[in-house]
This record gives sequence, structure tokens and C-alpha cells, in this order.
Amino acid sequence: MKILYAASEATPFAKSGGLADVAGSLPKALVKDGVDARVIMPLYGDLKMRDKLEYVTNYSVPVGWRSQYCGLFKAEVNGVTYYFLDNEYYFKRRGLYGFYDDGERFAFFSRAVLETLFYIDFTPDIINCNDWQTALVPVYLNLYYRHLDKFNRIKTIFTIHNIAYQGKYGTDILEDTCGIGRRDQHIVEYDGCANFMKGAFETADKITTVSPTYAQEILDPWFSYGLDALLREKQYKLCGILNGIDYDVWNPHRDPLLPAHYDISRREGKKTCRRALMEGFGWDDDGRPLIIFVGRLTEQKGVDIMLEALERFMPDKIYALIIGSGNEFYNRKLADFEASHSASVRTVTAFSEERAHLAYAAGDILLMPSLFEPCGLSQLIAFAYGTIPVARATGGLADTVIDADSSPDGTGFLFADYSISELEAALNRALMAKEEPERWNRIVRNAMKEDFSWNSSAKEYAALYRDVITAD
Repeated sequence: MKILYAASEATPFAKSGGLADVAGSLPKALVKDGVDARVIMPLYGDLKMRDKLEYVTNYSVPVGWRSQYCGLFKAEVNGVTYYFLDNEYYFKRRGLYGFYDDGERFAFFSRAVLETLFYIDFTPDIINCNDWQTALVPVYLNLYYRHLDKFNRIKTIFTIHNIAYQGKYGTDILEDTCGIGRRDQHIVEYDGCANFMKGAFETADKITTVSPTYAQEILDPWFSYGLDALLREKQYKLCGILNGIDYDVWNPHRDPLLPAHYDISRREGKKTCRRALMEGFGWDDDGRPLIIFVGRLTEQKGVDIMLEALERFMPDKIYALIIGSGNEFYNRKLADFEASHSASVRTVTAFSEERAHLAYAAGDILLMPSLFEPCGLSQLIAFAYGTIPVARATGGLADTVIDADSSPDGTGFLFADYSISELEAALNRALMAKEEPERWNRIVRNAMKEDFSWNSSAKEYAALYRDVITAD
């Protein structure tokens, strides 16, 4: 079985969020199970590990009415072959997204994924596309390549990591930039716009999401960002498979970024990690619980209600460490919050892998008050490090966190309504449990025993791939 995993980012080469973790970990797990899984992604200007890249060839890629250069490079990491598509005009920039021409950049990338197959000795059974940046791959495959022998048996799967980002543009982008003529524009038109994700819904053989609950939630207008009617129509090809995490990266027993190691049976190293973090941030530790947040600073992640809820535990009930990156509005809010509670709060608004690892290891409680959460990786990482999530019961959080007040197997504390008072009450329940050492120790052990490795999820993907390949 041959799988080409098309993504706009993948660890260890480029990362802005959870997609990169999945694109770096799932193919690795598939390869271990005997699947020939390869990754294809853009060659960004600030790509990491550039010294590992090997030049293969170059060719032209149609972009609307013109052609653009594409250089092909490759590298092998953890047994996985990565292909990198190079065009300096589109990709030699600082950062991955947020540019005025993102629609054109990823239309080029989607077309280039297919053109690349003419130049490599690899014809996939399935191209697994991810989010709007690769949503035009199945569209282009059906419109312009399906009649060719090399392409006529290729199937496509489209994975939604976050339906809020759909690749929406004016319809004038379609013909001149995307090369999709008037006769075919209905495939990607939706609600008066060009919608790349809608095109994938129409043309992919299967649609997946990154948790079973999220697959059901996006059929509801509250979660779908306008696409619920179309998804209900396509529900026959929709399913959810829970993400995993890579325990080669997230493992307190051998994490190279920690000052001390620990595991479920010997947790003294967690205290050493706390001590290192406290000293690093200039705190004189008096033993208060350490509450952490690690994630993007956006409305989706619940930053607004989080700050209001934390306010109610100031000035002396907790320490709070917030690590993440976002827009200037949230950066200012965090700066003001820290200034108001300088003895108890620290914020880091430039994401740091080293500080994130140390925070997971040092923390007592992880906050995830998400408005919605397709899967969430932070709670899975927190489990591994013995840090207990307080999370809203939505998407993958509902699928992975067991409320400790509802079950003896509890691994965290859940709340239902997106509100300050609900978050405050859930955090208060966690803090009360923390005051009972025997109970808290049981919750921590439950969390650290959880196994969210890619092993089981990769098997689910492999089974899905086989079903799609053999379907008529």
C-alpha cells in the first residue's frame, strides 16, 4: 500500500500547529506497520534541517494561464521519505501563512503535488490531503489528470484539522489563478465564494476529521462555519479518527529538553523540573499549584474566558504560566494580565519548544477551555507528563479526557458550557482534588497510564486506506 501524505507543514521541518505534528508522526507510524507512506510539502524559506535535503529535479507547473518553476528536493527522516516543492516566489518568506496571495501559493502547491508524480518513481494508491491548503489536489486530479494511466486508479482522502479555515476567496481567483474554468467552477463555489475546502468535499473519496466527536459536531451549524448543510449531504463519506502523539518526542522519561527525567513509578524528576521553571521565571516558589496553558492565542482556544477565570484565583492561590503566540490583540491582553499580577503570572508570547516541554513537565494543571477543539494534542501531552487537564468537553477533548469527579478512572476535569463561571468551577474542582494527595496521585497515575500513541490510530488509518482502495 502506497500513501502520499500532502500537507502544508510537517515536523521536524516546519511547524505552526498540530497539523505539523500529525504529518510528522502518522506517516512514521504507518511506515513502522509496513505501509509505504511518504510526505510532500512546500520548501519554505525558513525550513529546518535544510542540510538534509537532496536535489532531485525541476519542472514547470501550470498556474492559471501561466507556468511556474518547481524544484523538487527530498530527504529521509525516521524511515519516511519527504518531498519538498521549491518555488522561491511563493515560499521563500518568513512564516508559513497569512500572506495576501495564500490562495495562489497553495493552488500552485496543490497542482505541483500532482505534477511531481511524473518525476518520481512512486505512484500512490491514495493521496491523503490535509486542510484547505491541499484541498484543490482532489479537484485537480479529477479535472485534469484522471484520464491518464498513471492517475486513473489514485484515490483521495481529505482530512479536516480545523474547519474554521476553509480557503475562501472571491470567485475571480478561480480562472486566472487556479485554472478552473467557468464550466467547472461550481465544484468549488459555495455561498458566493470560491471555497477550496468545499471543492475537496465534492471530489475526495473520503472525508476524515481528527476525532470522532468533531466529525459529529461539524454537522451542526454552531461548529461548521457554514459548511454543515454540505457535510450532512456528504455524511456518507465522513468519519473521525483520533489523533495520537509521538512518544519519541513527548516522553518525560527521556525528554532531552528537561533538566530531570521521571516516569509513572518515580516522579521525583517532576519536582526538579518545577524548580528549574520557577527559578527560570524568577518565582520564589511557595508551593502553590502551577497552572499552565500552551497553545495558540486565539478565540478558539478560550483565551478570553481563561484570563477572566484565572483573575478569580489571584493574587495568591495559584501560579499561572501562559505560553503561546497569536495576534497583537492577545499579546497586549496577556501583557496587561501579567503586569496586573506580576507576582503570580508569567507569559511567553513567542512560542518556544524548550519552554513548552518544561512547562508540561513542571505544571500541575493544564487549561484547555476551547470554544471548539477538533482533537487537541496538548491534553495528550499533558497526560504523558503527569499534568492534569481542565478542559471543555468538546471535540477531541470530550473523546480523551475522563472527568475525575465522574469516574475512578478520571484523568482530568471537564466542563460543558463555554463560560467563565463553568471554567472557574472546573478549575476549583481540580484545585480541591490537588489538596487530597492520595486522590491526586491516583488521577496523575491514571493520566500517565493512558496510551495515545499513533499505533492504534495508524492502524485505523491503514484500515480506512484499504477500504478506500478496494471500493468500487
